[in-house]
Amino acid sequence: MLSVSNLKVCYGQSEVIRDLNFTVPKNETLAIMGRNGMGKTTLFKSLIGILPSTAGEIKVDGIDVSKSESHQRVASGIAYVPQGRMIFPNLSVKENIETGMIVSKLKEIPDDIYALFPVLRDMRNRKGGNLSGGQQQQLAIARALVTNPKVLLLDEPTEGIQPSIIKDIANVLNELKKMRDITIIVSEQVLSFTMAIADRIIVIDKGDFIHEDMRDKVDSEQIKKYLSV
Repeated sequence: MLSVSNLKVCYGQSEVIRDLNFTVPKNETLAIMGRNGMGKTTLFKSLIGILPSTAGEIKVDGIDVSKSESHQRVASGIAYVPQGRMIFPNLSVKENIETGMIVSKLKEIPDDIYALFPVLRDMRNRKGGNLSGGQQQQLAIARALVTNPKVLLLDEPTEGIQPSIIKDIANVLNELKKMRDITIIVSEQVLSFTMAIADRIIVIDKGDFIHEDMRDKVDSEQIKKYLSV
């Protein structure tokens, strides 16, 4: 569903992502783990087109989107939930979700969105800025989902969120895969969350992938060492 080959991304003269190659099949959840500053957010921004890549190819469901603008990549099937959530604080919950429907041309918020996030139904007329961090994260995911994505990118979804809500988000992502044929890619530092959702884990370090395992073969102690070095 997502295929990335020989991807390079630079800030000025500094190469941040170096010749990355990976594929993610339909209905897989891939977690990309690494410490701060190792390239996770840069990778995600390049996949959605916020940052231009200097080389390489990005394909979604066989279609090359490497030269496409961000809005074109969304139309091709990539949705992005950025670090910090970036919801519209002065719009209501309902209005925030509706901003994602411009792409999919939906007329109504689908019932399955409110089924996944009952708190958003209850708070649909409340301003986004008045929600808790965890509720805003759920809102940002809901907004991404109404674009009907094939690939969902979640950048550090547990950042600044209390443990009980982290479990709720893990449950939602697992439920989502049962409801839709969707590929999910998460950048993360919290191993317990990753182990609850991921089929496969890759560790990134200074723009390179240095370790990869399927979840049932993961050595948690080894991953913790990578995250704490």
